[in-house]
Amino acid sequence: MQPEQAYAEVERLTRARAKNFAYGIMVLPKPKRRAIAAIYAFARQVDDVADGELPLAEKRARLHRLRALDGDGAMHIALMDAMRRYPIRRDALEALVDGGLQDLERRRYATFDELRGYCEKVAGAVGVACIGVYGSDDVARAETLGIALQLINIVRDVREDWELGRVYLPQDELAAFGVTEDHIAAGSVTPEWTALMAFHIHVALAPLVLAYTTAYVVTSLPLPAGGSGGVEAGLAFTLTAVGVPLAPALLATLVYRFYTLWLPILIAAIFLPQVPKLNEELPQTKYEYA
Repeated sequence: MQPEQAYAEVERLTRARAKNFAYGIMVLPKPKRRAIAAIYAFARQVDDVADGELPLAEKRARLHRLRALDGDGAMHIALMDAMRRYPIRRDALEALVDGGLQDLERRRYATFDELRGYCEKVAGAVGVACIGVYGSDDVARAETLGIALQLINIVRDVREDWELGRVYLPQDELAAFGVTEDHIAAGSVTPEWTALMAFHIHVALAPLVLAYTTAYVVTSLPLPAGGSGGVEAGLAFTLTAVGVPLAPALLATLVYRFYTLWLPILIAAIFLPQVPKLNEELPQTKYEYA
């Protein structure tokens, strides 16, 4: 198989398995878009093996082959060509596979610090791999954004992960909020569960996403009316995460899209003082992302 054919296959896979992501990378120049699709296809294979139904020994063997970049399929051909064109860090790809291997052995995390180490592998490493294509050397930001996105995935996929026998939410936080695994199994949306989710969104994720999404928005100012909508989506999420009601957040996003960034900043400033009041009502945990 020639590289052109391999790239066509990984792009097809990306469109089929990650439609939103595929739309997001459409704005990249074709060579970079294809390279990112190759990285996605690699990550997809790692995830599919770790979450699949193969016997444990076969999962380990396949993951170790992926870690060695051993193969001749479309994904391998496209990825190896991309690595020749761009400084995609092999250690980042290896760390991603290490996260998949960790999923085979570990199903619970006692504290956030333990969970953070896992997130660094399965998501932070993806960001580090991608910046070689994007042309950035900001490893810290790439890793931190990856961790933030993985935490969002964990909150979103609690039920799905439970069915795979995994609970990623730290055990000490579950205990602090009075949430048990029986609640998770039953899908019970109790006041305790709601408080735990609010804690994750407002205390853990909001400061992180605010800092890095704002930086991304600012660097994108020359193209406020163009692009794929990723900046606008990030801005809307950030405003709602820090406590801005949905309607003003959407209004601010539309204004940014078509006019200027300054009104969204003003709206955020109006509502930000509400966040400390909310945080005082929730148990406090020290989160260190970097």
